[in-house]
Amino acid sequence: MSAQSQNLETAPTAEPLEDRYHFKVVRRAIDILDQADQSLSLDALAAELGMSPYHLQKLFSQWAGVSPKRFQQYLTLGHAKTLIAQNHSLLDTTGATGMSSTGRLHDLFVRWEAMSPGEYARKGEGLTISYGWFDTPFGRSLAMATPRGLCAIAFASECRDQDAYADLSARWPNANFEHAPEAVQPFMEAALGGGETKLHLIGGPFQIKVWEALLSIPPGQVTTYSDIARAIGNPKAVRAVGTAVGNNPVSWLIPCHRVLRKTGALGGYHWGLPVKRALLAYESLKADALTSERKPATFS
Repeated sequence: MSAQSQNLETAPTAEPLEDRYHFKVVRRAIDILDQADQSLSLDALAAELGMSPYHLQKLFSQWAGVSPKRFQQYLTLGHAKTLIAQNHSLLDTTGATGMSSTGRLHDLFVRWEAMSPGEYARKGEGLTISYGWFDTPFGRSLAMATPRGLCAIAFASECRDQDAYADLSARWPNANFEHAPEAVQPFMEAALGGGETKLHLIGGPFQIKVWEALLSIPPGQVTTYSDIARAIGNPKAVRAVGTAVGNNPVSWLIPCHRVLRKTGALGGYHWGLPVKRALLAYESLKADALTSERKPATFS
């Protein structure tokens, strides 16, 4: 059944989970914080959300592991600038272009293979792509997979379900799309659980090169478009790199959200800036917590 002729099935795999509700609270808080002229106290933020401070603190702690005040610090432009100052040369020193396509990449086991240029030119002809809807810590998501691995993840909290589906399916217009969440679920469970995750990258050679570079950026760290251009050996291709980053179909696992402008501004994000802010904040907090756990104890 082709994408053009199919009726989209948008039923979720289950009733909304706790994670979906928690993310909705975080997303609303992000909107409020973006519009605030100064840092908001817990009481003020809770009042804006129509919640008790206790309830808000509890939900935030469950979702991010920290208070809203601490979380707020990771959403600021200043924090983004600090990350860039610390990590802007990251891709130059990690050997991104010579990286093996198998083995461990940071906190995820990611094994990936790319479609050949000829297969890509056929726009998915002869390819069957299964899809399903899943709950994640960042809201409702649409995931697609071939038998070789995940080929797409979209976050639908900032758009309609049908728009997310139309966006992804249009990338491979000649493929057959089947609503088969049971075929996608093992891949998503591995991704969400931190297990070995298989990706099937469907893109052109230049896109694949950029996406491979993105895979080398550790959680809690960021880079810039120009750094990626240098890392892939084409420093003048900043605009083309930006296009390839924006066309990344596998959100989160191929971390295009970790790419910022030189100024520290977040720039755009295909699935909405609130999602990008939440992804970056969530990862920064988790990375900091992991670093703290690894530090040796000191005694005075």
